[in-house]
Amino acid sequence: MEFNTNTPPWRTSDKTSFAYVSARDRWPVIITGAIDDVHRATASVEDEEQRDEGKRIVEDLTKLKYELQHDRPLTPIIDDGSPDVGAYNEELSQLDSPTWFNVPWLYAECYLYRRVATSFGTSKKWKNYDIFSKQKLSTFRSSRPAVLELAAKYRKLVSQLEHDRQSPAAEPQDDAADAEKLLFIEMCEICLWGNATDLSLLTSLTYDDIQKLQGSEARKIAEKNIIVNNLPKVYNMLKAAQKRTGDPERRVDIVLDNAGFELFVDLILAGYLLSANLATTVILHPKSIPWFVSDVVPADFAALLSALADPQTFYTTPSEDEKHLGKTPQALSEIEADNLFYLFRHWSSFHAEGQLVLRPSLFWTQAGSYWRLPKIAPSVKNDLMESELIIFKGDLNYRKLTGDAMWNPTTPFPVAIGPLGLNSGLRILALRTCKADVVVGLEYGEDERLRATEDGGGDTGAPSIPDESRPFGPATLDS
Repeated sequence: MEFNTNTPPWRTSDKTSFAYVSARDRWPVIITGAIDDVHRATASVEDEEQRDEGKRIVEDLTKLKYELQHDRPLTPIIDDGSPDVGAYNEELSQLDSPTWFNVPWLYAECYLYRRVATSFGTSKKWKNYDIFSKQKLSTFRSSRPAVLELAAKYRKLVSQLEHDRQSPAAEPQDDAADAEKLLFIEMCEICLWGNATDLSLLTSLTYDDIQKLQGSEARKIAEKNIIVNNLPKVYNMLKAAQKRTGDPERRVDIVLDNAGFELFVDLILAGYLLSANLATTVILHPKSIPWFVSDVVPADFAALLSALADPQTFYTTPSEDEKHLGKTPQALSEIEADNLFYLFRHWSSFHAEGQLVLRPSLFWTQAGSYWRLPKIAPSVKNDLMESELIIFKGDLNYRKLTGDAMWNPTTPFPVAIGPLGLNSGLRILALRTCKADVVVGLEYGEDERLRATEDGGGDTGAPSIPDESRPFGPATLDS
């Protein structure tokens, strides 16, 4: 297809790859969870038509799981009225009758979630149902220690920023500038490590395991895994834009990845950028359908704010598992609840004033890579051109930026992102803790060193940024 990389993509047939592991192990678990969710939801429905549709959806998902586990050919997606069906089926027709274990990984995984969405899209009473919603909220609830820690830190930080605007700096100018830069880097690293909580990958972790991925101690341990870091260059770029005259609007875009804790830290970063006047507007780009288990849809933003609006109820109402075990969650302290409610007020104010905006698009759930952006979604590309910085969060966005191709790890990031790289006019930062195989922008010998480490350093990722004139090399991490 036009605007595809010529470098071959990772395929599910490669038994040495994470693509194969995903198709064999992860996807059946995810579909099974979806079947169980709809089955339970259907059992509680009183409306006969809705109950019958729920049973039909369970049958569809069961069939999909069978096809996957028995390596059947991928079949055309049924027309559910969405304009992306034709593109999915056209690309499928060009793949020479692929089966689940012999197909480009990126297409197959997007196709999987699009097939799931079709089961709901062809119904009358389940169209807006998110089979992953309960998981996303439950995992955010299990992130309580890190959420409370960051809420307190954020409130103190914003109060300090507001105080500094109203009074002269007590520190020498150089020291204050250095402190501001270090703060920016820390906020971005919080946002980076929040990406570790990906429900499509954490299919076997307990809530205790998830909590170990979060919090200040986890971040300190993880700092050593950041191999290259260009965040200071990003900061300098935003400061230069801040000092420009004649252009008061300075926008940062975040192409979102996971809901729950990661969306929480994305909002921490967005709120900080606005409060520190490093941006005047932050545009958040969610998915338009339930996607890759934990990806953000607009309803997740509303659900998170709702949780913060009444945090005591959210965190202390026993879950079904807790009821079964006879456990009662510990109540929040007065200051903990107040800190969380402060976040609700602060972020809701930004949203109401048009400084924090949600902007979904069907483009983000297309099957192909972002190399196709200028061709198939020129309006999205033109809109992004207005941004000072576009932050792409997570593994899937990184895979799509690079075409999920089998690049030599030393390939420069601007080359690997093709039409979005050199001379595109887009300034891109990818924040990603690596799970997939694709990685670019490493120094010669770095990939071999990582793969030789005890913890399997082949799991690498690459936050990367180009400035206005030329792309910088990626900041790369091993997680």
